[in-house]
Amino acid sequence: MSLLARLDRLPLSRPHYGLLLIGGLGYTFDGMDSAVVAFLLPSVQQVWGLDNGHLGLIGSATPFGFLFGAAIAGLLGDRIGRKKVMMYALAFYAVFSVVAAFSPNYEVFLGARVLAGAGAGAESAIIAPFLSEFVPAKRRGWFVGALAGFFSFGFVMAALIGRFVVPASEDGWRIAQLITALPIVMLLWWRRSLPESPRFLLQQGKTAEAEKVVADLEARVEKATRQPLPPVEESATATGPVADTPKVTLLSALKFLWSPAMAKRTAVIWLIWFVITFSYYGFFSWIPTLLVQRGITVTKSFEFSIIIYLAQIPGYFSAAWLTERLDRKNTIALYLAGSAVSAFWLSQTETPLTITLAGAVLSFFLNGTYAGVYSYTPEVFPTWVRATGTGLSSAFGRIGSILAPTIIGLSAASLGFAGVFGLTTAVLVVGVVCVVVFGLSTAGRSLEDLTERGGPADTAKEMAK
Repeated sequence: MSLLARLDRLPLSRPHYGLLLIGGLGYTFDGMDSAVVAFLLPSVQQVWGLDNGHLGLIGSATPFGFLFGAAIAGLLGDRIGRKKVMMYALAFYAVFSVVAAFSPNYEVFLGARVLAGAGAGAESAIIAPFLSEFVPAKRRGWFVGALAGFFSFGFVMAALIGRFVVPASEDGWRIAQLITALPIVMLLWWRRSLPESPRFLLQQGKTAEAEKVVADLEARVEKATRQPLPPVEESATATGPVADTPKVTLLSALKFLWSPAMAKRTAVIWLIWFVITFSYYGFFSWIPTLLVQRGITVTKSFEFSIIIYLAQIPGYFSAAWLTERLDRKNTIALYLAGSAVSAFWLSQTETPLTITLAGAVLSFFLNGTYAGVYSYTPEVFPTWVRATGTGLSSAFGRIGSILAPTIIGLSAASLGFAGVFGLTTAVLVVGVVCVVVFGLSTAGRSLEDLTERGGPADTAKEMAK
């Protein structure tokens, strides 16, 4: 009896929701750490007398760290295990958040922000591929989309911290950093309750350990549902992957991901990640400035930012719901198209009210796109390179987050903000066309059906040599 067939036939129930909460809290603090920096900049500028160049480096520190953290996490996740990387990344991120809080000068603060970003990026890249390997195919899109939705809670929390904690005292910005380090206490919970991925264990030849994890999950699902477990439907696509795949290195992973069998999938995923991350960070890094330049005070701009951040929540969860009904690629295309229309609308607005409204709608669609992308990405890569493929895709997207503030800042001088969001519209349209024409349909198909049997992964061992 296949372990993976047993795993995939389990109904979604309390044990799965426990994993959703664990991963979701990780994403909440990752989102909060990423967003809170914008609210710290005025304080650190005053404390250390920084110019705009120094502030720009601080703004780029987190996404720069994210890039390297995401790439490294994927490689380590496919070598030493998903659970270990997720836990070590959380600890690394929290430690350097504390260092940033007690920074005596700009240099230490900048370095700590880069390293904290690396930890957050590593955790962010590993959570989705890790937990997607526990979820049955019929509910995987919703599960991972809802998992990504927890990012939105982090952004709202960051906006609240920026509005109420940072201005409350001279050291408010330091207290804000300490708040972002609080998830370190979650390690005690994660260490006891998080199992390693059975798919990863099978890939490593640890069948007995995989059997133990699956049996324990079956027992907990049966207890939670108070019903007999569904029968196992054995099929060729449900059997476990072979355990003699080679160790993953950056070279072997890139060679496989860009092989003729996988190149189209990889190109589509990398392009989507770049488009959405470029547009997202370009928008969120400039919207407070846009509001201020339209006559809104800094305090009011923060309050309007909270409204825009709140729109993320229905964006994520509506897309998570649709991924099971429209397929991942169609959901991504729909929300990218909505983002393009919203960006164009924003480019045509002038008043604070319409800017805020258009910004909220754009926030809704951009974050809905992210929910689809987080669901879609782990599904298109085989088990032996799933974490690496996801990590490298996320890392490539982070290049967009590093470039966007600079490109948009330079463009704003010549194009104006109408031109800036017109540029964003064009980038999003490219993403829509790419997904519709070249995207892979994945809804309702097992991970093995998508990647392990009769597909690109059949050549995995040859390509990895």
